[in-house]
Amino acid sequence: MSQSGSQAAAFFKDVHRSRVVWLVRDDDGSPTHLSPDGTRSLPFWSTSPRAQRAAKIWGRGLRVESMRLDIWCDLVLPDAARDGLVIGVNWSGPRLVGWSFTPKQVLNRLAPSSAPGHSTMD
Repeated sequence: MSQSGSQAAAFFKDVHRSRVVWLVRDDDGSPTHLSPDGTRSLPFWSTSPRAQRAAKIWGRGLRVESMRLDIWCDLVLPDAARDGLVIGVNWSGPRLVGWSFTPKQVLNRLAPSSAPGHSTMD
């Protein structure tokens, strides 16, 4: 399994266990990444230390915050889908790279550990 693949697997395992996701942000919101194909990713991490490393790499006064998994699934993922964003999970390394999934793919991967109704998104 690739480094990015193992980081993605760890994301879903950790989040399933802790029921929390972590993000980095400033007063204007969370940073996004524009890939060469024009897809914009919104990254999240499964633990505070992972998010803290990302905030340190990106700098710019970013802080780490947690969010309950149910709120993330109910509010953030539908908004991201509406806005055409994909979700980066546990990006790592000096350039913060990793896998991204559509919000629907994230919900499908979390479905066994989520409340009914979280596994579908139009």
